[in-house]
Parts: sequence; structure tokens; C-alpha cells
Amino acid sequence: MEKNNKTYSIKAILVLIGWIFLLSTASWGQKILITKAKVHVGDGTVIEQGLVGIENGEITLVKNALTYPVEAAEWDTIIELSNQHLYPGFFAMNSTLGLTEIDAVRATVDFKEVGEYNPHIRSLIAFNVESRIISTVRSNGVLFAQATPRGGVISGTSSLMHLDGYNWEDAVVKKDEGIHVNWPKTMQGGGWWAEPKPKTPNKKYIEEKHALVSFLHAAAAYQEQGSKAVFDPRYEAMKGVFEGRQRIYFHANELRQLLDVVSLVQEFKFKFPVIVGGYDSYKITELLRDGEIPVMLTRLHRLPDSEDDPMDLVYRLPKLLQDGGVKFCLENAGDMEAMQSRNIPFLAGTARAYGLTEEQAVQSVTLNAAEIIGVEKKYGSIEVGKKATLFVSKGDALDMRTHDVTLILVDGKFAAIKHHQHELYEKYRNKK
Repeated sequence: MEKNNKTYSIKAILVLIGWIFLLSTASWGQKILITKAKVHVGDGTVIEQGLVGIENGEITLVKNALTYPVEAAEWDTIIELSNQHLYPGFFAMNSTLGLTEIDAVRATVDFKEVGEYNPHIRSLIAFNVESRIISTVRSNGVLFAQATPRGGVISGTSSLMHLDGYNWEDAVVKKDEGIHVNWPKTMQGGGWWAEPKPKTPNKKYIEEKHALVSFLHAAAAYQEQGSKAVFDPRYEAMKGVFEGRQRIYFHANELRQLLDVVSLVQEFKFKFPVIVGGYDSYKITELLRDGEIPVMLTRLHRLPDSEDDPMDLVYRLPKLLQDGGVKFCLENAGDMEAMQSRNIPFLAGTARAYGLTEEQAVQSVTLNAAEIIGVEKKYGSIEVGKKATLFVSKGDALDMRTHDVTLILVDGKFAAIKHHQHELYEKYRNKK
């Protein structure tokens, strides 16, 4: 027994040393080759047996393994992944992930500030990389989160974050990338799914819209004054939007809201407008397509907004926008959205079940999201020159029955897959 214990210990040490070496190779400039996986590029194409080479955190090779000869001596580490699937990291857009831990405990909620007009509030510095939720989401292949503030008329400024890092400075991918505007609702009231109630028109809609538009006009006038203007942190924070350096996200779902947003975009000539939610966007696809206004599409796993809508309308929205030529990605805002961010792959799976092709569904949570937020030159697909932020699943990542992540890379560095839920599972699974 003593001999077996010693042998086991030696093996454990060797395995540990091997993993430490493997997890460190990317940062040491080692050349890594992933072979024989089914590569979902993210741009709508797929390589049945692919080769993906990585060096210094960057993808240097993407080829078909059946036609491209490999010289093993050229690579420091070769990882063979037969019958497994390789994907770009999925995006959790318009998310409070990292900004809240337990929604019912106020001290852990840090996505909403006092006041109605807060464009100067930055979600970036509130992002908690130590959140225990993040590790559970990352283990499902979701490797990016757009940390987004909530509340008020103008909630604040979002930033795109990696879901792996030592602090927010280390995790940030694109800081202060956009301002979030909550467009006034045309309807109000209503109940919840268990006690539904009819909605009524918002009689203050015109008044609320006028107040918002007036603020934007004041912010535009502030920019025109330049150095002569009396400093105002709220208007100063809007400068990037008017100069075309930042996105402006309009959270709106109802048809009248969407039409008024499109008119406002045309009036101010915003360079990078985005609609968030967009429940009724399928009704104006031509207008959105011609205006080049993308949509972060509302959570698919929900009931329809109107009792007159078909039960499957929400599921079919991605296909309707795809057919209408509107660029869109999926997002998961709503109840318990931080923890439910791990379901992003399955939202794409639902979109596939209701009309999208498999690769279109993958693109809706990868390259499309990267293009909408403006990081497509480095992320969103598995292409030469882009950062190696990707993951491997034993099966189809869009199907909860087969999705099982076996490897994660964030900018070429291996990231942990296991988390506290795995530990609890093992603890109680073995209890007798």
C-alpha cells in the first residue's frame, strides 16, 4: 500500500508539472498546434478537420488537416482533438455579469447609480473579476462580457471584458466603448408571466422623449463650443459618441420606439448606433438594413410581449432579421441574467432550431457580436492574425445535451474550466 501511495504521488507530481508547463507555454512564446477538431470559424464557414496554429497569443495558421502537411518539429505543443469542436469565444452582450453577484443582496449589486442622466458612469471600474458566477459562465465557452450599466434614462458607459483576468485592468478588451440610452416606453403596466395584466399607453411618452432629445441637443451644443464650454462631466462623457469613437446603444423594443430611434439617428447622424432589445425590429428590417443599424436581439427564452403574438415569435426573430439583411447578435438581459449568461450557447441553439443554419447561429454569438461592438479585427472568429480566444467542446456547443468544454484559451493562454460547482458535484456525487 505504501509503495502504491508513493507511485501515485510521483504520477500526480508529473501530471501537475505537465499541466503547469502546458498552461504556461503560450505566455512563453511557444508554438501550439490544435489538430483534427471540427473548426467553426465564426464567419459562417466550417472546417471538418482543421489545423489551428497559435504563437504569442495570436492565430498564425488555419488550414484543412486533410490537405495541409504538418511538420511536428515546427511545433512545441500539439493538441489532437479528434471528433471535438473548436469555436471562437462566445459573447455575453448587454450583460450585468461581473457587476452583480447576488441580485437579492444590495451590497453585491453594482450596475445602477442614482440619477437619470449618467453617461459619465463607467461600468469598467466596477467589474469584479473574482465573481464566482464568471467561472461558471466561462466553463460554457462564454469568454467575453459587455459589462453594461442599468437604470435611468442614460445608464452609463459599457466596456467589453474578458472572463479571465487578475483585475479589471487585466480583463478589459475595449474600455468605455459605448453609451446606453433607455428609450421611453410607449406602453406601461402589465403583469408577469404568472399573473399577466394588459398594458396601457404611456401618456407621458411625448414628454419623456422630448426630455431625452433635449439632453442630446444640449450635449451636441456642448461639443460644438469646445474649450469655451463650462465643464460638465455628463456632456463630456458624450463626446466620443458625437465624434464617432463610441457606440450609442438605444434600448428599445416597441415599434414606435424603434421608428423614433431611427429618426433620431438620422437627425444626429450618429456613426455607430445600435438597438438593444429590438423585439419589433422584424417589422422594419428594410429601414434598419438601409440605415446600417444593427440589433442586439432580446432574450429568446421568454414569452411574447403581446398576447396577440404567436407563441414561437421570439424564437423566430433571428431568422426574420437574417432574412431581412439586418446585422444582429443575441443577448440575454432579463431576470437573473448574470448567472443565465451561461445559456448563451443554447440561445443560439434555439435560433438554429427555428430557422438559422448552424454556422449562422454560431456567428450570432461570435463574429456578429464582435463587429457590432467593434473588435472584429482581433476577436470573433478563428482567423489568421486574430487573438486566440477560443474553446473546445466534446460535442455540439449549441446543444445542452452534448456541450462539454474540454479546453479554453484566452488570448493564447489556457484558462481554468473547473469551478466550485464542479467541486460540489463531485463532493455530493461520491457521498454514500
